[in-house]
Amino acid sequence: MKTNKIIFWTATIIIFLFEGVMPALTSQTELAKEGVRHLGYPEYFGTALVVFKVLGALILVIPIVPKWLKEWAYAGFTFNFLFACISNWVVDGFGFNAIFPLIILAILLVSYRYYHKINKAVSPEVDAVKVAP
Repeated sequence: MKTNKIIFWTATIIIFLFEGVMPALTSQTELAKEGVRHLGYPEYFGTALVVFKVLGALILVIPIVPKWLKEWAYAGFTFNFLFACISNWVVDGFGFNAIFPLIILAILLVSYRYYHKINKAVSPEVDAVKVAP
């Protein structure tokens, strides 16, 4: 159980840093704005994306957040990384900028898997389907 928590928190903190802290600190730089424009998106899209990234990152690291909301955050980040890969691939071709979001997606999937391992160990009855007689 302790190993599962270490793996979960390591992966989740990496996501928190890459998707919560870094965008919050760098989103208004000219380099970040140019990155959004380069991919063909309007500037307001970048702003909205940062707001949702920060909220999603907070949802993942705050333990008291309901499980259903964490599932939405995981889903949102999954779509974010897949579309980041596609956008970079279409605009710049297949290279590191297209692969990097998939690397972060792999870390997210580790976080997701161990989130469920930890919760299953804490409350295994959640996975059982109960049918009334």
